[in-house]
Amino acid sequence: MKKISSVVLAIIVLLFSVTAFAGAPFNNLEGVGGIALNPLAYTAGTNNTDKHEGFSVADVFSQPQIGAWYVSLSQPYKIGWTSLGVAETLFKRVEVSYGYQAIDIQGLKNIEKHNFGGKLLLLEENFKELNFLPAISVGAIFKNTSVDKLAASDDSSSWDYYLVATKLITQLPVPVLLSAGVLSTQGKVTGILGYDKDRETTFFGNIDIIPIKQIAVGFEYKQGARFDDYKDADYWNVHAAWFVNQNVTIIAAYANAGDSKATDGKLGLGDGLVVSLQYAF
Repeated sequence: MKKISSVVLAIIVLLFSVTAFAGAPFNNLEGVGGIALNPLAYTAGTNNTDKHEGFSVADVFSQPQIGAWYVSLSQPYKIGWTSLGVAETLFKRVEVSYGYQAIDIQGLKNIEKHNFGGKLLLLEENFKELNFLPAISVGAIFKNTSVDKLAASDDSSSWDYYLVATKLITQLPVPVLLSAGVLSTQGKVTGILGYDKDRETTFFGNIDIIPIKQIAVGFEYKQGARFDDYKDADYWNVHAAWFVNQNVTIIAAYANAGDSKATDGKLGLGDGLVVSLQYAF
């Protein structure tokens, strides 16, 4: 895992000499088109917008995109979390994605998690030139975790379901991206510690501003699931994205995964730094 993170960081350093711009959504930590923690209503992958007569492959398949993340949480567990994801969109409306996660928790064996995602764009942003309308999507993620090495879970696989609305507001002095949604989940620590027998509905949201063409800065929030015998802390991060060129984006963030010394019964994983390299073909 240290080798993977070193390669990602080395690539980031090499790319700092390039210029221009790209854009969201990125492949989030589970491979889904979003930011880091949460999905966006936008589908991932670049679609060909050129008008043409007759059938074209570009009418069916977008150009795919990939993303790599490394999360380092230093207190109290010293967690190293590597994620690799790929996504693409079919018919400009159906996103399919896959995300692989490897989590090294000090004192435990490595945990592996596989995420298979599907997202359907129900309503396009500004539909029928109604500029106040957000994009609205529904999605599902099948998750499977090598959680047999742990004892605090009821199952090693489950489904997440979500509804999300996203709107880019361009009428302000700088563009502002707003996104919010609800998630139905059985996951403990998003499924890293397995899945509960019950299901819980939680809230998530994002806000990003784009002060200049190549830069976005924002805040992300994900409510923790609370089951009868187990509770996750809320997660949040502040992040900055540099759109290096039309293909490459580099992201850096400070993430807080809950107070590790909290007395309210919620499992907190501490805080730390996050880096990501995103590539859109």
